[in-house]
Parts: sequence; C-alpha cells; structure tokens
Amino acid sequence: MNWITNLFKTKVATVTSEDMSKKFLIVGLGNIGAEYVNTRHNIGFKIVDFVADVAGVSFETAKLGAIAEYSIKGRKLILLKPNTYMNLSGKAVKYWMDKENIAKENILIITDDLNLPFGTIRIKGKGSDGGHNGLKNIQLILNTSEYPRFRFGISDEFKKGQQVDYVLGEWNDDEKSKLPERYKIAREIVESFALAGLSETMNNFNGK
Repeated sequence: MNWITNLFKTKVATVTSEDMSKKFLIVGLGNIGAEYVNTRHNIGFKIVDFVADVAGVSFETAKLGAIAEYSIKGRKLILLKPNTYMNLSGKAVKYWMDKENIAKENILIITDDLNLPFGTIRIKGKGSDGGHNGLKNIQLILNTSEYPRFRFGISDEFKKGQQVDYVLGEWNDDEKSKLPERYKIAREIVESFALAGLSETMNNFNGK
C-alpha cells in the first residue's frame, strides 16, 4: 500500500506545483511619451502602474514594452505596458505570450472605452474591437477576438469631430477626483482574474 500512498502524494504535489506556476499576462494599453501620460487613452497604463505600485514592484524596460512581475497566492502576474504605440499593441502582446508560454485565456487586456460612461467597468471573455485601434491590432495579430478584456469607460462627452482631441485629452477635475477609487477596484479585478477566474470576476465586478 505504501507505493499507492506515495503515488497519490506525488500526484497531489505535481498538481499543486503546476497550479502554483500559473502565469497571467496583464496588459495595460496606452501610448508612450510624456504628452500622453495623463490622457484618457492611457488608462490601461495607469491601471497597471497602480497595480504595480500597490504590489511594491517597478517596471523595467524590456523588449517591446515595460514589464513588472509579482506573485500572489501561487499565481505569477506579469504586467505589460507595450511601447509599440496603441495601434501596434498586438505585437507586444503576442511576443510576451509566446515568451512566457501564456495561453490567451490567461491574458487580460485593459483599455479605455468611449461607449461606456466614465468609470464604468465591463469585463468580457471575447467581443469585437469596438473601433478601438489597440484591440483591433491585438485581434489581427492573435487571429482571434476570443481573449479576456477589461474595458474602462471614458464616456463620449465630445462634440462632433473632436473625438481624437477628447481621447488624447486629459481628465477633467471631476474625473480626476473619482479615479483613485476606480484604480482600487481595477486592482481588485486584476487579482480576481488571476485567483478566481474570468467568470467569477465578471459576476463580481461588471457594472461596478
């Protein structure tokens, strides 16, 4: 019977080891450059910056982006800010997915969304690019629209013909005052995605 007991222990240890080594790629979309730092279009960068800051880790320049890593309850989170500019985000996402051997189910793309009121959260496992150039390029490079994404509403409070200026503009004072609370929820979403999975995260946070 000893060999059965030992085999069982080995299998448990193996499963635990595999579980502990799970990796997740959390991608905040944005544009590099000082002129874009505080713009609405860079909310993805801002969210992963906040996650890294709370985790006590720093971003380091790497191939096709800046990377920060930390672990929580056996899950390894790799935070990525692509340096390819928004329209070529897919190149960085694909490179780091391949390099770290991360399945598309374990990536989370964080981006702004004009179609949602300010601060509104929408998490989905698939969907269209919604006219967003970053998502459009990711879909093109990955050859699929089935990957988890976390959309952060920036609203559409702009006049006809002013969309670009609005998206690349900075938050107004009212929005700025509400962002800290939104960042805290966004961090909870990122860690919930890694620990509890997509479905539970959607159930707990969509509409918050």
